Amino acid sequence: MITAQDLHGVMAMMPAFATPDAADIHARNTVAVDNLKTAVDRIIRDGVNVIAATGSFGEWHTLLPDEFDTLVRATVEAVDKRVPLFVGCTALNSREAINKIERARALGAEGVLLGVPFYFPATVENTVRFYRDVAELFPDLSFMIYHNPALFKTVVPVDAFKELTKSPNIVGMKDSHRDTRAFIELQTIIKDKISVFVIGGQYHPYATLGAAGFWNYECWMGPWPVLRLRDAMHSGDTETAIQIIREISNVAPPGPPNIMWRETAAKVAIGYADYCVPGPLRPPFVVIPQEVQERAKKRAEYWAGLCAKYRPLVAAGA
Repeated sequence: MITAQDLHGVMAMMPAFATPDAADIHARNTVAVDNLKTAVDRIIRDGVNVIAATGSFGEWHTLLPDEFDTLVRATVEAVDKRVPLFVGCTALNSREAINKIERARALGAEGVLLGVPFYFPATVENTVRFYRDVAELFPDLSFMIYHNPALFKTVVPVDAFKELTKSPNIVGMKDSHRDTRAFIELQTIIKDKISVFVIGGQYHPYATLGAAGFWNYECWMGPWPVLRLRDAMHSGDTETAIQIIREISNVAPPGPPNIMWRETAAKVAIGYADYCVPGPLRPPFVVIPQEVQERAKKRAEYWAGLCAKYRPLVAAGA
């Protein structure tokens, strides 16, 4: 099983690699298995520490059930247990989530990234019950809580972890929604039991407060800027870490807010980079304004400059 101690460093949030026809509403088999396997193998060899598939950036919400199975099987094969892998099994209700977890386990997954069912907001009591019930049902799997109140409409408060830590196979959390005071209080409860991955822009100072690592999806344009951030914090070089955080926080050029979800537009940018071939977005995200396309191109160009800057330093162990 994956333990909390296995979880650290950069967690790459993986897109659902798509075939060229994936934007067609009639398409039924849209997972580009070869492109997926090539990209996953490359990013692991380049140094990321954890892979997470079928999150929100991982397009779980646009995949058909058979496509989900295809993607999970291909990702399990590509990772080949070289790094921890978490498969997103978030759903609109608990029974559907359990069905997805069963299928993921049958396909070889050992870790599950799981958001609370979210069509309507859940109470704290139902949220805790959901996670503890699922953890008990699958004692042979390791669970990572996917905490995203903006999408899932539910906040998992710090006090809730007094109960959640009673499930030994809840070992991680993807988060970015707590201030430093709340994070410090959280660590007093979960230390050595649940490893937290924050967003890259929080890695300093959150690493010094107990964050095990950070999550990122720009790494599919090339992982070297975030690998250098990881290494800088690990060595105590906070000046470099702060500089990189400033740089990666500027990756999206200014523009009108909410024209497309940041995560959706990020896949478009990855398509303009030359690190991997993510393929198109799936319906209903098929009408992409020209302005978004132009911003995505600039985003890819900007990230390429960061890769050129930091790749030699990562290779040299600087």
